[in-house]
Amino acid sequence: MGVVWAERALLPGGWARDVRVEVVGGRIGSVVEGAEGERRSILLPSPANVHSHAFQRAMAGLTERKGPGADSFWTWRALMYRFLDRLDPDQVEAIAAFVQMEMLEAGFSTNVEFHYLHHQPDGTPYPRLGEMGERIVAAAAGSGIGLTLLPVHYQYGGLDRRPLGAGQRRFGTDPELYLKLLAELGASLRHLAPDADLGAAPHSLRAVSGEGLREVLAEGVGPIHMHLAETVAEVEEVVAATGARPVEWLLDHVGVDEAWCLIHCTQMLPHETLGLAVTGAVAGLCPLTEASLGDGIFDGVRWMEAGGRIGIGSDSDIRISLAEELRQLETTQRLRDHSRAALATRELSTGRRLWEASCRGGAQAAGRASGAIAEGLWADLVALDGGHVDLEGLEGDAVLDAFVAAGDSRMVTDVWAAGRHRVREGRHVERERIEPAYRAAVRGLRAAL
Repeated sequence: MGVVWAERALLPGGWARDVRVEVVGGRIGSVVEGAEGERRSILLPSPANVHSHAFQRAMAGLTERKGPGADSFWTWRALMYRFLDRLDPDQVEAIAAFVQMEMLEAGFSTNVEFHYLHHQPDGTPYPRLGEMGERIVAAAAGSGIGLTLLPVHYQYGGLDRRPLGAGQRRFGTDPELYLKLLAELGASLRHLAPDADLGAAPHSLRAVSGEGLREVLAEGVGPIHMHLAETVAEVEEVVAATGARPVEWLLDHVGVDEAWCLIHCTQMLPHETLGLAVTGAVAGLCPLTEASLGDGIFDGVRWMEAGGRIGIGSDSDIRISLAEELRQLETTQRLRDHSRAALATRELSTGRRLWEASCRGGAQAAGRASGAIAEGLWADLVALDGGHVDLEGLEGDAVLDAFVAAGDSRMVTDVWAAGRHRVREGRHVERERIEPAYRAAVRGLRAAL
């Protein structure tokens, strides 16, 4: 059992003062207002990071040169494939631990890992099929982050069902192999903390056939995540193969519901935005990566006005900052529409609306009982420094507005994942162990480029 005290806390009913949160077995046992004790300044529910490819963190700064032609998502992907051919299991574990540490220090409590690096460089499975996924689990055991592991099903190189190309061989699964992989990694997760979970990730409509998608869904495994409508070229390929746009095809052929998290969705028409929003699915948004790759701008205003749910992810992980992801989401809406406070409502400020929406949507996308400071939920909590210069004199929703509009990870003092107090005074408790291992892994990879 543990106790967290807060001078101010955001509870489901709004802001409260002098709050005592009792943690029992990783869950919130009680929440008492008007309590006395040792205080932390500002206590908030912590969101899940709903979309991550951890290994890409080691690519930071390596893809910023101009190529011979027009650079795009596709030229970036070709570089990424060459990079990942050099990764071994030890490097993957070191990189994943560093990513998870940075997520915690940024204010995220949970890593939803969209894991598709399964095999050896030539495409041969490791002696233990789940070797690479097990390294993500091992990293989480060391970092203490909450983990929802999403093994990826990746069967084809395109909608014409061409075989996987050279850079994709490490991803490949047919339905039989994929179900075996799910079983192995599910067994591995049972040895992790009790809040760990497993889901399924059919990679995209390009990589999984309609019948393959149905086979995955028939297993009924946890949350379901899939890339959808990320690039113009992807939309064009789906239209050419099926006669329908990606969102249209999915809504017409699959029972999309609250179990789903659709990643990016930056290339949707208004009717698609409205049609997908009403399903209860979460839009998994990664604004920093979407900007880095030139994907486009998610139609957040229309989506949220229609009751659509959102989660925030860091995707390529080259920059992990909860504040900056939320800020980028808001500011891109303003730039597109020539507006201000684009995602605020008359009742909720920008910061308050985005924070609560990302906490609720993140919990749903992770399949995790969290997202609020309430009895019975996992104690996923983040504390902000009320003495930070940009929070001086601010109360209530203005605190969240300052974090989103002007803040960064330096405002974060403490983070708990299912009651595990992993960040103290702004620093992960295992940073001195995790960072050197990451440096060694990156040094070896970059020397080989």
